[in-house]
Amino acid sequence: MTHQHPGTLYVVATPIGNLEDLSPRAARVLAEVSRIAAEDTRHSSRLLAHLGINTPMLSLHEHNEARRVDTLDSYLMAGENIALISDAGTPLICDPGFVLVRELRLRGRDIVPLPGPCALISALSAAGLPTDRFTFGGFLPSKPSARRQALEKWQAREETLVFYESPHRIEHTLESLCEQMPERAVVLARELTKTYETFLQGSPSSLLSQLKQDPNQSRGEFVVMIAGAPPAVQSDEQSITAEVLLNALLREGVGVKQGAAVAAKMLGGRKQEWYARLQALKGED
Repeated sequence: MTHQHPGTLYVVATPIGNLEDLSPRAARVLAEVSRIAAEDTRHSSRLLAHLGINTPMLSLHEHNEARRVDTLDSYLMAGENIALISDAGTPLICDPGFVLVRELRLRGRDIVPLPGPCALISALSAAGLPTDRFTFGGFLPSKPSARRQALEKWQAREETLVFYESPHRIEHTLESLCEQMPERAVVLARELTKTYETFLQGSPSSLLSQLKQDPNQSRGEFVVMIAGAPPAVQSDEQSITAEVLLNALLREGVGVKQGAAVAAKMLGGRKQEWYARLQALKGED
């Protein structure tokens, strides 16, 4: 009796708009696998029809993903190869698939990525903002208070910030940026690779004005890219003041966590940075 070698899960990036962006390798794999796990089978059926591919599909979305793991694993153990696709772009990047990939990797299954379209990378490549370092924050919270807190958390980061945003929330996000990061350069990319692909650049307030004047500019899914905070610069005098304060806090027996909060309030900056400096000073004692 021969031992059946498990199949492979292919994580396949699909076009975010222009169907010509599907790689020949991706098209071949979609045609050759035994079945395709798709975020929305109705949506993906149009892509497969365009390619002339009749591979069977089953749905895998945020509401059924955990339940699909054992089913898909049984297919793999039977020697079938499976492709994982989302509605558009690279699976797992703000799309379903993380639970499946994590669980199958823990079980030792073969998982092969097929690189291709990804909205955040495509947008960054043409935005004209620094790309040597960037942070991707997914979708900002929809509730104003939660969105404000999220932006406060990112506000001091010096690298380019990247978020996804929906058309019905883009103006709310720009309003929040007007309040919290009014001087930052912002680039909006929408409808990437499609007929009405647009890049808009400016301050949060100027972009908000453009969208209000032309409602068509609020259509489509957005990638929001924000220039990072300017590097924090301390003068020698400020540095001396900081050392004096930190040492005084330690002498008075103030805990590192509480001391970091006091330093951040008095001198500005992030509590995490003051915490690290206090820990270092404490270790020198």
